[in-house]
Amino acid sequence: MHDALYYKVTDKSNVQCELCPKNCIIKNNNTGYCRSRKNVEGKLYSLIYGKTTGIALDPIEKKPLYHFHPGEMILSLGTRGCNFGCIFCQNWHISQDPDAYLDAVSPEQIISEALRLHSFGVAYTYNEPFIWYEFVLDTAQLAKKHGLANVLVSNGYVNPEPLEKLLPFIGAMNIDLKSMDDDFYKKICKGTLYPVLETIKRAKDACHVELTNLVIPTLNDSDEHFERLTDWVFDNTGADTPLHFSRYFPCYELNLPPTPKETLQRAYNIARKKLNFVYLGNV
Repeated sequence: MHDALYYKVTDKSNVQCELCPKNCIIKNNNTGYCRSRKNVEGKLYSLIYGKTTGIALDPIEKKPLYHFHPGEMILSLGTRGCNFGCIFCQNWHISQDPDAYLDAVSPEQIISEALRLHSFGVAYTYNEPFIWYEFVLDTAQLAKKHGLANVLVSNGYVNPEPLEKLLPFIGAMNIDLKSMDDDFYKKICKGTLYPVLETIKRAKDACHVELTNLVIPTLNDSDEHFERLTDWVFDNTGADTPLHFSRYFPCYELNLPPTPKETLQRAYNIARKKLNFVYLGNV
């Protein structure tokens, strides 16, 4: 176990994690919602520091990032767990399975491997990187010292203070903007919308940002949704922010049929009225 950052002791045996907006109250010998941070006698520890479910050399476009080192490869890695519980999760076997297999790795090994493979940087992806905070922070600082870029692929659900501490080391983020409806976040993702919007705005001021919206039939595929999403992106991050509409396929606990390509085309046509860079994914 590794000492966790961002928590406070609430009494003799309970702690409150302050990493993400869930702000979990964690009893002794228990973990928070993400199952990655454990209270041991009034001290919070990360259970996943230096533990990965997989490392691969990926095209940067897979993140997806289309306007950040296009055509290049990036060393990509993730761990297990998430601070959301999306019923449609495409990576549920590592984000929701507490027994997903983990290999040990150090920040130094990650940097050495990135340099050996001539990667331009390191991407923290596959599951939610913010719950891997301590390891991501240490690795990102080391990567920057070696001239490597850092990329986060995230749901954006993090508190302002830890976000501010990490952002100086981040070159680019792809953030999921799953819906413009807070009820969608509460019922479908087990989270809330407002903190995600705040993360996007702050990140846009500090690094390159691209956004992804997974379009799910009957849940977030109306013209009104696409218009609200487009308007918010235009008003808060600008017309040049790349927006990716991604096609949903049945996964995890959701068995709705795949998103029709016509729906994605409709989303594209609406978004392109205001945004300069709109892309379709999983098609």
